[in-house]
Amino acid sequence: MASGNARIWEEMGLTANEYEMIKESLGRTPNQLELALFSVMWSEHCGYKYSRALLKRLPTTGSHVLQGPGENAGIVDIHDGQAVVLKIESHNHPSAVEPYAGAATGVGGILRDIFTMGARPVAGLNSLRFGLLEDPHQRQLLEGAVAGMADYGNTVGVPMVAGEIYFDDSYSGNCLVNAMAVGLLDKKDPIAKGIATGVGNPVMAVGTPTGRDGIEGAAFASGELTEASAERRSAIPKGYPETGKRLIEACLEAIKSGYLVGIQDMGAAGLTSSACEMAARGGHGIELDMNLIPVREAGMTPYEIMLSETQERMLLVVKAGKEAALKGIFSKWEVPIATIGKVTDDGFLRLKSSNKVLAEVPAKALASAPIYQPESRRPSYLEKTASVDLDNLPEPQDHNQVLLRLLASPNIASKQWIFQQYNYFAGGNTLVPPGAAGAGIIAIKDSNKAIGLTVDCNARFCYLDPRSGAAAAVAEAARNLVCSGAKPLAVTDGLNFGNPEKPEIYWQFVAAIDGIAEACRILDTPVIGGNVSFYNESNGTAIYPTPIIGMVGLIQNRANLCTQSFKQSGDVIVLLGENRGELGGSEYLKLEHDLVAGYPPQLDLDLEKRIQSLCLKAIEAGLISSAHDCSEGGLAVALAECCVLGQLGAAITLEQEDLAAAKLLYGESHGRIVMSLLPEHLGRLQELAETLEVPLAVIGQVQAQTLQIAGRVKNADSAGQIFINLSVEELEKTWRGAIACQMEL
Repeated sequence: MASGNARIWEEMGLTANEYEMIKESLGRTPNQLELALFSVMWSEHCGYKYSRALLKRLPTTGSHVLQGPGENAGIVDIHDGQAVVLKIESHNHPSAVEPYAGAATGVGGILRDIFTMGARPVAGLNSLRFGLLEDPHQRQLLEGAVAGMADYGNTVGVPMVAGEIYFDDSYSGNCLVNAMAVGLLDKKDPIAKGIATGVGNPVMAVGTPTGRDGIEGAAFASGELTEASAERRSAIPKGYPETGKRLIEACLEAIKSGYLVGIQDMGAAGLTSSACEMAARGGHGIELDMNLIPVREAGMTPYEIMLSETQERMLLVVKAGKEAALKGIFSKWEVPIATIGKVTDDGFLRLKSSNKVLAEVPAKALASAPIYQPESRRPSYLEKTASVDLDNLPEPQDHNQVLLRLLASPNIASKQWIFQQYNYFAGGNTLVPPGAAGAGIIAIKDSNKAIGLTVDCNARFCYLDPRSGAAAAVAEAARNLVCSGAKPLAVTDGLNFGNPEKPEIYWQFVAAIDGIAEACRILDTPVIGGNVSFYNESNGTAIYPTPIIGMVGLIQNRANLCTQSFKQSGDVIVLLGENRGELGGSEYLKLEHDLVAGYPPQLDLDLEKRIQSLCLKAIEAGLISSAHDCSEGGLAVALAECCVLGQLGAAITLEQEDLAAAKLLYGESHGRIVMSLLPEHLGRLQELAETLEVPLAVIGQVQAQTLQIAGRVKNADSAGQIFINLSVEELEKTWRGAIACQMEL
């Protein structure tokens, strides 16, 4: 091997062993362009080298699953000839360098994954992580990312209906920007797939002409974010939402026309990935003529053309003889289209220029990166976090102030500053504004049905116990759906971790996969697609493991839609589940004691399933006025949010002498739901709870103006101590204005 050639493959991020594998697959020494093709397709971002083996542990099938992992997006049946298509993806490194463009193209890319399947996008969600807002740079990142997502979604007319955001030092050097999209599909219409078959069928490129933006973007996303890599702004593509809007309409019409064999987004690795993956899936080859590919800039080399990640581009395989008809569709929508190649029978991705072969590689080899399962080791930090004594923390002197501080925490406070930038009623199908229900709700036109959509993950729990924390993310997503009246159906996961080549990071990933798998099996929510994002590190320090769970659920009758707000004075307030006083990983522990320590709350998935079943049955029976799960900030925060959203107060009495007040009020035990209901419905709800063996406690009553929480707890001074007594006005002022105030610093 020549030393010069060795330097080339090393510079491209390939290992010596991988270089030998490439030579073996070709039967010769690769040229520089061929090496470049392998370097992007065998990057972690495209090849999933460190995750593919483990992803097989996830449950991916079910009676309602129409399409599982392996295509651009997953599909679930919602009956009556209709289906839902969903997918989540990350755009972390690009957003850390160019937050506006990175986040905007994240939205554009995930929307293309949806309509590539033949589905019309109807909703978007986001899951965001940044450092603390006291840092001006973090405020700049947040402002840019939200503006990018809002501008793209608003322009194409897809509403952003739900999301989550957390702020923690863990993300200071490496923010996370995950975008989820959902589409609707009539089952009578064809499900489009990214496949190339039919020897001689033309291959066509549609959308924006290829430029020099986004070159080597896949490689950029497959390494640690450093000061040097952050300067690679050429790796960040720009979004073109106006083109994207027309592209949606043109592609959906083209799919319905029946003229297409296959269609795929030119996403990560651009034309290289779309061409080789379509060919590999179809067991065919694709030959491309570099001189026929529309370009935006003069003098572009084959290397630049094949590795560019210019946005709003699709690759089509068209039935021979239908080219003119297809061009008519795209011309109508003013979307550029060009024939750039053909399908072959030899299994090769072949690149030609003026009849000269520039590169010729087996498509299957290119699309099949090697699989690695590196050393795994339990992180040493867990010994320290587990040893912290949380049973003898000093009790707060003023619980009113603690609750107000929690409500002012950006992790708990209203996300109105973000959602007000989105046109979340675009399309006319959004039934509730973001934050009003446990999930975003989209009506299914021409029916009484609706779908619930959510994204969830508490990364502190995952840091303290990746398996339990990841399972809890699944449980919370499902709980948010049932609190809205939706039956959970399926998961799309966005798995964000550090460098998998480090044994402790790989251990976190293995544990999280096992936790997701267990929870999805028990809750019957198969994983039908998703995204893995590794190397989320800066200066050698990884983010908290952040396995984000996107989930969809079905509301059979939208009259059963349930929201979080208290509805009328006099309603009874009940709590499903048990207060176990678990402070490990809680917002209270971090805010009041600056600790991320202890064990996260225990998760009883069998009990969780019964609690969620009870909640759904009660909502469908018309027994419930409101439902809200307990999560960050614990029971006190959940009650405060119900009050603020309903502009009503509550008189709460808690009696639990085995728990100190802080644990009872702010512990974040799983499987708890606060409900309100008319007094005459209480008996029926209690009967259901007894039948399903679900703990249920009557804890108070809805009243006007004031949230008062009193009770008898461990070491209390008196039997009737009042812990919290705050006006709804003060609660609301604190909760609604916190993020806006910090953004104005």
